[in-house]
Amino acid sequence: MTDTSIGTPDQLRDPDYMPPLATAVPLGIQHVLAMFVSNVTPAIIIAGAAGFGFGSNSPDFPELLYLIQMSMLFAGVATLLQTISIGPVGARLPIVQGTSFAFLPIMIPLVAGKGVDALAALFGGVLIGGLFHACLGLFIGRIRFALPPLVTGLVVTMIGLALVKVGIQYAAGGVPAIGTPEYGSLLNWSAALVVIVVTVGLKFFTRGMLSVSAVLLGLVAGYIYALLVGMLSVEAITGSWDRAVTFALPQPFKYGFEFSFAAIIGFCLMAFVSAVETVGDVSGITKGGAGREATDKEVEGATFADGVGSAVAGLFGGLPNTSFSQNVGLIAMTGIMSRHVVTCGAIFLIICGLVPKVGAVIRTVPIEVLGGGVIVMFGMVVAAGISILADVNWNRRNMVIFAISLSIGLGLQLEPGALQHMPDTGRILLTSGLLPAAVLAIALNLLLPQDLAAEATDEVSGGMAGQGKG
Repeated sequence: MTDTSIGTPDQLRDPDYMPPLATAVPLGIQHVLAMFVSNVTPAIIIAGAAGFGFGSNSPDFPELLYLIQMSMLFAGVATLLQTISIGPVGARLPIVQGTSFAFLPIMIPLVAGKGVDALAALFGGVLIGGLFHACLGLFIGRIRFALPPLVTGLVVTMIGLALVKVGIQYAAGGVPAIGTPEYGSLLNWSAALVVIVVTVGLKFFTRGMLSVSAVLLGLVAGYIYALLVGMLSVEAITGSWDRAVTFALPQPFKYGFEFSFAAIIGFCLMAFVSAVETVGDVSGITKGGAGREATDKEVEGATFADGVGSAVAGLFGGLPNTSFSQNVGLIAMTGIMSRHVVTCGAIFLIICGLVPKVGAVIRTVPIEVLGGGVIVMFGMVVAAGISILADVNWNRRNMVIFAISLSIGLGLQLEPGALQHMPDTGRILLTSGLLPAAVLAIALNLLLPQDLAAEATDEVSGGMAGQGKG
């Protein structure tokens, strides 16, 4: 139940209302805690896929710290674009931005095993994809009719399904350990299971900040467990801390730019998928916090901010940003719609992003511990997609659309060898599973006649009537 001592019910539903600072600041930090782990995880996954930065003595150690630092800094910058807005850029709603999981199925094949050298093409794609994403804001409000829950729910579900394998690999010991006796050992799994058990316990048996920060606190518990059982040493932590500077500014064009056709096409297509997800998040915020539908202006402004935030991040070595769904639920839970609360959280994120020692501590989290958190997070993405699909009218037409889109998208993801004769660009785009599933769902939803739904309804009605007469 909302505490009305900090404002009237009408004020709490107003995005422009500013609660007392003593309330706004901790609520803003609560938003950051809810998304903090999810925000830095993609940077760690990309570094792991590329094969650099792990181990405090690694020559590429600073590069991983920098990616983590940029994840925090530009999540804060992009969030400010949403809450404060600049012209048409921003929804002026309590939207929390963070590094997007949706792009991982595209980014991982681009960098796999290529080290730091792969980042030039990666950030070239982030920049161009971000600019394209911003352009979607010009007309996204006018094409909302093509993005019903059937499409948005399928897309969000596929994002989660595309990533759950990563969580299992991390919990078992990480990709470098595959093929060794240590991979999948009881010790590795025990660390991941500690995170999962603590997370579930806090989520369901506590309230307030403890419940909201369950994943973060679960990772802390797993971190302590790793120290106790010898998976992590105090020397490794202090070594990472000592090697990181206290304060650092972002560096433009740090990794250079390379314009790869596969990267650009992949990021542009995934930008559309991300925009679809943002439409759902904005609608969820206005429904949960204000009890109304989102306006076209709000949806367009949010999409502009998604794109601009990603493009700016790409210039400095940051990964693409999108609206974070877990914070949508937080707004519904607290009942506080104030965008200024989220602004406080954005400022906190920016401060963290300017202090590399924060990233140094995050980097020391064992991959098995991170795997426990990732299993929960990616599973929740799947659950969020299924929740959206619950609003679908499951008539024959919609079942056909869902069946074909899911079968082809998930099938290509599970059996990438089926596309071995495709050019590299096409193979990278299609084997993610997300793009074919999203494109098919949108196309079929627009092309298949609605009378199929009416026919199905008539058949059901006729069958029930016949039973009644019998």
